[in-house]
Amino acid sequence: MLSEAIDFSVLDTPVGTPPRINGVALNPLVQDLSPEDLRQRACTELLRQAAIRDGLLDAADQAPGDGVISDEASQAIDAWLERELKLPDPSDEACRRHFAAHPAGYRTGERVRVRHILFAVTPGMDVVKLRNRAEACLLDVRCHDGQASDGFARSARELSNCPSGEQGGDLGWLSTADCAPEFARELFGHVEVGVLPRLVHSRFGLHVVEVLEREGGEAQSFEAVRGAVEMALRQQAWVTALRQCLQMLAGVAVLEGVDLDAADTPLVQ
Repeated sequence: MLSEAIDFSVLDTPVGTPPRINGVALNPLVQDLSPEDLRQRACTELLRQAAIRDGLLDAADQAPGDGVISDEASQAIDAWLERELKLPDPSDEACRRHFAAHPAGYRTGERVRVRHILFAVTPGMDVVKLRNRAEACLLDVRCHDGQASDGFARSARELSNCPSGEQGGDLGWLSTADCAPEFARELFGHVEVGVLPRLVHSRFGLHVVEVLEREGGEAQSFEAVRGAVEMALRQQAWVTALRQCLQMLAGVAVLEGVDLDAADTPLVQ
């Protein structure tokens, strides 16, 4: 859950510097980690140390050599976050405003027929080169979009790291429940049909996506989806507060080999 909530792009890993947080090594086993894995370890270690500092976790708790924290540390971090991230419930006005701005996001039964080309991110991969390959593929399939020769299916068979590549990248009909949340956000609640003009980022890598067909689903009243709207606003507020909290922790920590945007202002003014 933590990895989904944090925007790890705020972290950077300078080459050649062993990554540490307050002297604690993030990769003592010198594993071949992806940038995302290393960034997640940095954020988790900041929280683990905060739990120790505030007496919620025994100081004898061992820093994880393989990135897997102890059950005690996990529980202590949850308790620390629950104590620190005290957020008010969203107001009725805020909920109605959010619903009015995002009505398509609360339709039921919406489906899309999709195919994709996956450029998977794996440990040790040069992400810049991978992005360049994905962007070149996107440009190529967009240039051939709508032509008789199916360049998308050919590119999927040749380039995709997904088993669907053998079927030209075809994923069939999908609902929101069939997709990772970050993938679903790019597909649902929109009207675009055809090759999307941007790369879609997910936990699996970079996707070139073509929407073949859409089924719009049914509009819902605000009262019918009030609970879902409240949950969405709470999650947004929690994620924002967590990012601010991590920035504040980083601002008073000694960081080696990683940079986290530091904030010297309190979480809540």
